[in-house]
Amino acid sequence: MIACSGWGAGIPRGFLVVAWALMLLAAILPGPALAAQPPASPREPAVIVLDIDGAIGPATTEYVRNGLKAAAARGSALVVLRMDTPGGLDSATRDIIGEILASPVPVATLVAPAGARAASAGTYILYASHLAAMAPGTHLGAATPVMIGGAPTPLPGGAPRPDDKQKPTGDAKPPGDAMSAKVVNDAAAYIAALAALQGRNAEWAERAVREAATLTAEQALAQRVIELVAADVPAVLAQANGRTVQLGGKPRVLHTPGADFEVLDAGWRIRLLGVITNPNIAYILLLVGLYGLIFEFMSPGAVAPGIVGAVALLTALFALDLLPVNYAGLALILLGVGLMTAEAFNPSVGAFGVGGVVAFALGSLLLFNGPVPAFRLSPGVVLAAVALSLAYFVLALGTALRSRRRAVAIGPSTLLGAAGRVVSWSGEHGLVRLQGEDWQARAPGPLAPGQLVRVAGRDGLALIVEPEP
Repeated sequence: MIACSGWGAGIPRGFLVVAWALMLLAAILPGPALAAQPPASPREPAVIVLDIDGAIGPATTEYVRNGLKAAAARGSALVVLRMDTPGGLDSATRDIIGEILASPVPVATLVAPAGARAASAGTYILYASHLAAMAPGTHLGAATPVMIGGAPTPLPGGAPRPDDKQKPTGDAKPPGDAMSAKVVNDAAAYIAALAALQGRNAEWAERAVREAATLTAEQALAQRVIELVAADVPAVLAQANGRTVQLGGKPRVLHTPGADFEVLDAGWRIRLLGVITNPNIAYILLLVGLYGLIFEFMSPGAVAPGIVGAVALLTALFALDLLPVNYAGLALILLGVGLMTAEAFNPSVGAFGVGGVVAFALGSLLLFNGPVPAFRLSPGVVLAAVALSLAYFVLALGTALRSRRRAVAIGPSTLLGAAGRVVSWSGEHGLVRLQGEDWQARAPGPLAPGQLVRVAGRDGLALIVEPEP
């Protein structure tokens, strides 16, 4: 995406403005994980429902945090997390679990509708909830950590944790290396401690981590992984009425007979957060920001590329701070952009450009290396970005090569061999009009006014001319 000065001044600006407009349009639309819901009931509902649909990330954390705060402010009897997720980021999952465990309002997790799942991160959240339910035709499990780092989140009230050194249960095989063993043991201890808080099946929880075990709704109920099998939120409320859960280490009796409920809307701010923390959008914003500033520096005073680039770059940096970024990949992208820019400003017949394209492509592939597919870059987006960068590089290189082959247009060397016309002449000296200017000239013989001459050389500021054949 590099343009020589004066070459694509209109196209880059238009591309940036259109791209930014499309992103803003996407931001105001409902995100895939946080869909808009019907308006609230006229009277204050006793139960708040939060929908988690899709991969769990920073936007999901903010949504759950705001929902739990709203429930506490209203004095709600229960919060229901209606969940269908393939997993998510470890940091976001631990933040959500921390919010659930610290909530003054009981939280029930319902895996619904039929066909939904609570895989990986969803299993941890279900185990952390005060009440767990699944709809018929749903499943949970496969909670083996692929890339979970950091120490386990402390549990409120000093809840005990199983020993990290405990042996794998069942037929589980020990991890193949020390780092994997630490990660798996940490995750197993974490989910077992969550199981202990609500008296759920800790043994199966460890199997879900160590062996990626899964269960259907009926199997989960039989093995004490969940408390309820319910098709929807009203069924959960009906069955939850009168049940006792542990809230902050103290028993709490749920009162939800025929309770009204409200599905809390995510709001534009969280939907925007969900859009910009999509790795593909964050990547595009990063490139728009970098190239926008480059175009502004190449064409000072254009204003639009600079403004759009600055806003896009700052937004991208905010998003990257919330995502699992490989900083070596980010450094390679910056190096690639820098080398391609250097090729445009100082043509090296391809050396900078080729190195820049290679670094840019490698950096793009390495930028996001998380285990969750929803938080990886789409190969199509990477291919399109590399192709556009390569196209700009090829155009810049072609312009440079053409400029080297083109004859010099200005300077003293352009006078040699140039044709002119005699203005006035006396003896061996006179005036010659050449390229719109009058020059002192001399010749070995007399010339007539109006005669065509050609420059044969220079003597200081005087031209040496000879008659045009």
